[in-house]
Amino acid sequence: QVQLVESGGGLVQPGGSLRLSCAASGSILSIAPMGWYRQTPGKQRELVARIFGDGTTTYADSVKGRFTISRDNAKNTVYLQMNNLKPEDTAVHYCNIVVGGRAYWGQGTQVTVSS
Repeated sequence: QVQLVESGGGLVQPGGSLRLSCAASGSILSIAPMGWYRQTPGKQRELVARIFGDGTTTYADSVKGRFTISRDNAKNTVYLQMNNLKPEDTAVHYCNIVVGGRAYWGQGTQVTVSS
């Protein structure tokens, strides 16, 4: 079993920052791709950022320059530093890991950006 535990969501004003964390445990490899996705009601879940075992990263165009994904392979933990948050960033954020071609998901953590 692969388990993902997320933390760090909350309420922040526009322009503020949050740091999300996701710790993975179970039968995984330190080189497994990990990422963050987000979803709002009635919308498809969308990729926010992804990071591979060698540190290579990809970002959605909407968050480039504002968000930074990183990982600690020894701890099987992925982070998402979110700066200059905008109201449109409001969503449930989900941690993801791909192991053996299968995607595993965390429970989600709410990020709300509002004045």
